[in-house]
Formats: sequence, structure tokens, C-alpha cells
Amino acid sequence: MDRPKIGLALGSGGARGFAHLGVLKVLVENGIPIDFIAGSSMGSLVACFYGAGIDIERLYKISTAFKRKYYLDFTVPKMGFIAGKRVKELIRVFTKGKKLEDLMVPIAVVATDLLSGKKVVFTEGPIEDAVRASISIPGIFVPEKINGRLLVDGGVVDRIPVSVVKEMGADIVIAVDISHINKNAEITSIYDVIMQSLDIMQMELTEQRQIASDIMIRPRAEKYGSRSFTNIDEIIMIGEEEALKHITQIKKTMEQWKGSHQG
Repeated sequence: MDRPKIGLALGSGGARGFAHLGVLKVLVENGIPIDFIAGSSMGSLVACFYGAGIDIERLYKISTAFKRKYYLDFTVPKMGFIAGKRVKELIRVFTKGKKLEDLMVPIAVVATDLLSGKKVVFTEGPIEDAVRASISIPGIFVPEKINGRLLVDGGVVDRIPVSVVKEMGADIVIAVDISHINKNAEITSIYDVIMQSLDIMQMELTEQRQIASDIMIRPRAEKYGSRSFTNIDEIIMIGEEEALKHITQIKKTMEQWKGSHQG
């Protein structure tokens, strides 16, 4: 191949994850090839929808279907408030029942094994099962059980899965971080407490991901809470604007790679 293989590492962050859509749109429109995607939590959902071959315009429309009432099926709080059956069905329908290995771009979905604390990476099997595990915010979603393992949100162990997309074979890694701390956040529910706590716990790790990636795109959507499903259009736009600022740098990095690998 006369060009580098480009990998995207899409981070977690609840509704702010729709900024990933804006980033994808700008990369595609500017001719940046996408060879691999690894995603944690909301990043895995966006990655699989894109990998299923749904065009970006339609993805924008689908994203507005993610109003909370359509996929939050509340349950008796035992291991979580949300059973997650609705969102699983939504994912299955939109990805046409495909498996991860059927997607047009190789996708890796990151989850966390709640008992061993280890990272679990899915690259094959039903999309809805893997993504449902990856978005299982601890204390909010009931953990997903797959092959005897109790799985929760990929963001717990790997917020921005840079190393995963490198292992897939990416020469250049573009990471997208949407986990900024909102110091003026309105903390009014258990959901807010858990999401803000996850953001704080991951702050140091995120700095390490920046060093490990070639390009780090950071859409500043923190003024919208992680459950701002009413502000999806604005969040997508922030992703677009931030990605546009990095196109020159991405193209330059690709040219440098070519220069060092030719001859």
C-alpha cells in the first residue's frame, strides 16, 4: 500500500459521543481514508453504525432517534437502572443484524470485564451484544453477560482505545476525546454523579492517550451533559468544527509517513 493505514480511536462520553459523527463526516469529505476503528462506549456505537455502511447524512438523522425515551428501559435497581433491551434492539435494526466481521471497515468494540478488571475487545460476533456491553455505564445499565463474563462500559478500562486500533494494524492513529470535565456541571441525578466521576477518574489516562496517538481531536462539548440527547445537532457540529482544524495536520502526517516509507 502506498499510503499509511489510518485508524480511529473513538472515546466514550455519553451523548457527547455524537461529536464522533461530525468528525467522521469531515474526515470522509476531506478524503481521509478510514481503515480501522476502535470504540469505547458511545464511540463503539457510532463506529458500528458507520461500519454497517449507513451513509453519514442518514446517520445524522438516525442520531436524533436516540432520544432517551426510545432506548432507556428502566428496571428495578439491582445492578443498574436500565435493562438495555431497547437499545440492543435499536442497534440490531440499524445495523441490519450484521456481525462485527461483516462490517465494511474492521471495527473493534471495547468493554470491561467487571470481575477480572481486564479489557475485553470484540472484533467478531453480534454487533448489538458487543455494543450493549461497551455502553454499560456502571450503576446505570445492567451489565451485559457474554460467555459467562459480566461486562460493563469500555470507558472504565480504556477511555480512548488507541492501543487497540494500533494492534489492528493502523500506521497512523487519530484519537477523538470527548471526555472533558465540565466544572460547571449541574449534578442533579445519580447518572450525573457516575458520569462526572468517570470523567474525573480518566483525566490522567487521557493525557497518556494523547501521547500515544498521532493526532488527538478534542471536540469541546462539555457544556452539554453526557445525557444531553436534546442537543445532538449542536454536539455533531462541534465535532465537525474541531475535525476541520486538524485536516491539514492529518494530511501532513500522511505525507511524512509516505516519505519515510518510500525507498
